[in-house]
Amino acid sequence: MSNKPLLEFTDKGIYCPKGNFYIDPWKPVDDAVITHAHSDHAYTGHKRYLAHHLSREVLKYRLGDIQLQTVEYGEKVIKNGVQISLFPAGHVIGSAQIRVESQGEVWVVSGDYKVEDDGVCAPFEPVTCHHFISECTFGMPIYKWKPQAELFTDVNAWWKNNVSNGLATVIVGYSLGKAQRILQNLDASIGKIYTHGVIENTNEALRRNGIQLQATERITPATPKEDIRKGIVIAPPSAVGTPWMRKFQPYSFGYCSGWMALRGAKRRRAADRGFIMSDHADWDGLVSAIDATRCEKVYLTHGYTASFARYLSEIGFDAHEVHTLYGGEEEDTTATTTDEKEQANTLAETGEETI
Repeated sequence: MSNKPLLEFTDKGIYCPKGNFYIDPWKPVDDAVITHAHSDHAYTGHKRYLAHHLSREVLKYRLGDIQLQTVEYGEKVIKNGVQISLFPAGHVIGSAQIRVESQGEVWVVSGDYKVEDDGVCAPFEPVTCHHFISECTFGMPIYKWKPQAELFTDVNAWWKNNVSNGLATVIVGYSLGKAQRILQNLDASIGKIYTHGVIENTNEALRRNGIQLQATERITPATPKEDIRKGIVIAPPSAVGTPWMRKFQPYSFGYCSGWMALRGAKRRRAADRGFIMSDHADWDGLVSAIDATRCEKVYLTHGYTASFARYLSEIGFDAHEVHTLYGGEEEDTTATTTDEKEQANTLAETGEETI
């Protein structure tokens, strides 16, 4: 391998000098390789985009008329002699890890990822490499997710109970990722599934891309309130506390987020129920994913970078913090308060349990 690294961290994003392309750049560039369609990874203004084909319609919906090349997982693209290939990240539909190789040197940029197979997007696939660039949104040992089957047993039981009690049911999750995961795991025999317009727009884009989703109905001013009370409404975090949501009263409101693992998070979001659900890897998932790459160096881009880097160094990894602008769109990465982060650090130090 050459002395100069294949990828470097710049003020525009992760750059490959030899290939002359960027991965998830946050400033306009000529060639951008995109891990997934969340706006902290897929910015406007680039001349050319490369992404997985299942991101095509969502990227066009979000970014407009862009020059976009899409590929399948495992398909190889050569840019100036550098080989690029995409592998499943398990984060949201169309999300990918970017494998970059030249002269035997291999880097993997994971973007955001989770290791549990959610049955909606292609499951995470470990990729052997020398250098692994990883998130650590939930890089503290207090974050451990329950199996998805248990989670949705709780969600569906809550919904069914609300219907029995004459309450509308509103469940909140991010429009790309959580919303589809919720949708695909709801028990439609209980009632009809309604959606906020932002979520339905995303669903429609995914359907145009060939994704099969459960039937949904967009809520409009003409949608009868009594019909809504017999079903469930999937809404984005931006709808919480708005007149749009208040018109469903009386309702029970459930919030889906990894931060629900912390005491007080449900109360601060004024939710009746808090469901611990994240499309990011938990502590065990992060450690197992990094270990599976057999990498020589780890670079941590966003989340609990300092504490997680220390831990990885203690168990034998060559781990480094890097500054990026990732972690700026999803509720799971932005809605946590400073108090909640401090609480997570305290719980990790004391060994206390979460709720």
